[in-house]
Amino acid sequence: MAGKRSAGLLLYRRVEDGIEVLVGHMGGPFFAGRDAGTWSVPKGEYDAGEAPQAAARREFEEELGLAPPEGPLVPLGEIVQRGGKTVTVWAVEADLDPADAVPGTFTMEWPRGSGTMREFPEMDRFAWLSPDAAAALLVQGQQAFLERLVAHVEGEPPTKVNKP
Repeated sequence: MAGKRSAGLLLYRRVEDGIEVLVGHMGGPFFAGRDAGTWSVPKGEYDAGEAPQAAARREFEEELGLAPPEGPLVPLGEIVQRGGKTVTVWAVEADLDPADAVPGTFTMEWPRGSGTMREFPEMDRFAWLSPDAAAALLVQGQQAFLERLVAHVEGEPPTKVNKP
């Protein structure tokens, strides 16, 4: 498999005026205090020997500390992010309380060059947002998943999600 690949699950729930999606803010010191472009679909990398859907479910559990929801998976396709990573996402209709999440962690030297290793959450908070609100916060390349999900829910071809 050439290049890095990630897979993830985009949860959505129906609300009175449409849908909301569950997205997470990337953890660690590089993203602290920033919002725009620092939110993501819960996802993660996988190796050539792992099926992408299995990786999406595994990564959901690692990112949120919660079992991935059951239910039919809606394929939202692939995008290639600016750095060259290919991301594949499926949507699943489900509801959960973001307060129940117990994010996975990673360890890195911080501050750089200090010799001190610190642990940070992979995602430090989660929120249910309208597709328009999520589009304003998501990593730019992942916004296509919102458009595809809205089109699926509305039964129409994808259109651009409004960004403020």
